[in-house]
Amino acid sequence: MKLILTAPVEHLGVPGDVVEVKDGYGRNYLLPRSFAIKWTRGAEKQIDGIKRARDAREIRGVEHATQVREQLEALAVVLPARAGDSGKLFGAVTPADIALAVKKAGGPAIDKRSVEIAKPIKDVGKHTVGIKLTAGVVAHIPVDVVSA
Repeated sequence: MKLILTAPVEHLGVPGDVVEVKDGYGRNYLLPRSFAIKWTRGAEKQIDGIKRARDAREIRGVEHATQVREQLEALAVVLPARAGDSGKLFGAVTPADIALAVKKAGGPAIDKRSVEIAKPIKDVGKHTVGIKLTAGVVAHIPVDVVSA
């Protein structure tokens, strides 16, 4: 089965790659989880858009990663969340919430899979969250969780 990846898949490829996989793997794993789309001549045109989006988000080398880290650490990220009177959240803050809050604060678009939360954020206040940019560069950003 010939597929176009729309998300990074370990040991297979990155978004925009055209891969040949066994029918069951593609039909039962990749397609239902939206990690890939079926390859057609029309879908081949979408590859350019996927690759352009990937290049815009991609970290290009250690120098670029340190620049992005400095930019992220300078941000003041405020994350509104529903909380009770005692300051406890209804649920927890997810990596997707943090990625969206960073983008709203004027930072670069980051992947939710690169956000590292040491312990679950379940209360209002200031917390520090790590964002893995490359293997050796991690940005530690302060996140202020406020009651909404």
